[in-house]
Amino acid sequence: MKTKTIRDLLQRNIEKVMVGCSVPTDLLWMCLLVNGHVLLEDVPGTGKTTLAKTMAKSLDLSFQRIQFTPDIVPSDVIGINVYHQATGTFEFKKGAIFSHLILADEINRATPRTQSALLEAMEERQVTSDMKTYALDEPFFVMATQNPIESTGTFPLPEAQIDRFMVRMSLGYPTLDEEVKMLLNHSSHNALKEVEAICTKEDILACKKECEEVKIHRDVVEYIVRLAKATRNHPQIAMGVSPRAALGMVKCAKAYAAIQGRNYVLPDDVKTLVPYVFGHRIQTNHYSFTQDNDVQKILKGILQEVAVPTEDLQ
Repeated sequence: MKTKTIRDLLQRNIEKVMVGCSVPTDLLWMCLLVNGHVLLEDVPGTGKTTLAKTMAKSLDLSFQRIQFTPDIVPSDVIGINVYHQATGTFEFKKGAIFSHLILADEINRATPRTQSALLEAMEERQVTSDMKTYALDEPFFVMATQNPIESTGTFPLPEAQIDRFMVRMSLGYPTLDEEVKMLLNHSSHNALKEVEAICTKEDILACKKECEEVKIHRDVVEYIVRLAKATRNHPQIAMGVSPRAALGMVKCAKAYAAIQGRNYVLPDDVKTLVPYVFGHRIQTNHYSFTQDNDVQKILKGILQEVAVPTEDLQ
């Protein structure tokens, strides 16, 4: 399958620049194929920007990094109409959002007004300025980052916006061997400069079509719904996952199966994706500094309790 072939080449390219990123690479490739977006929560210096640049270069996509700060305004993101006095007309100057891959760095440092400027782009793949709508380029993919520890000078993302992200994940720290390998690679040369494109935008569109054709058995769909309902009825959960999250899981599971080289979805695909697709959409009924850990423990328990389909799912 073309989807798996490109995934293998993408893994190889990213491994030249970063190490220990096989799982994040799969999740990023999966999200791109289902028109989703990723929220990266990690401490500074773990390679989020490098990963985004490497992915954009590998897939031959235009790339823009937007550094969010409290004083940035929506027009800095989507663009602005400029008046030409000589002709008496306005011309729309496109903002940084008009690229294939957007790195929205430290998105929670922007004010709610600026954060909301991303909502239409992420959901509708278009932006509106002065009552006129402009379509964004395809493919369009947002990787947003935020520091999960530092809260000074930040504006927490509202639940409505968090729900727009298909996946939330963390790169984490590399192992000792991985970090040694990374330091050796970057001490002698700039590995990112050596990365070459492995596909075209037409190849990506073909992979999207391939993912849409992956088969998912009704029993697996029911399994996803039972997992979603279990989060809504759990005594420790105040807000469970939405139907949009369940639909997102179906799309992600199909793409994840294609990435593994299959044209059908297995329950194990769903179990693998639950922490990434459902985790950030759940709110417990008590505030805790370890809420993310609490949510993951609850999801682990739900996965153990909900019966897994055992039929022939091919």
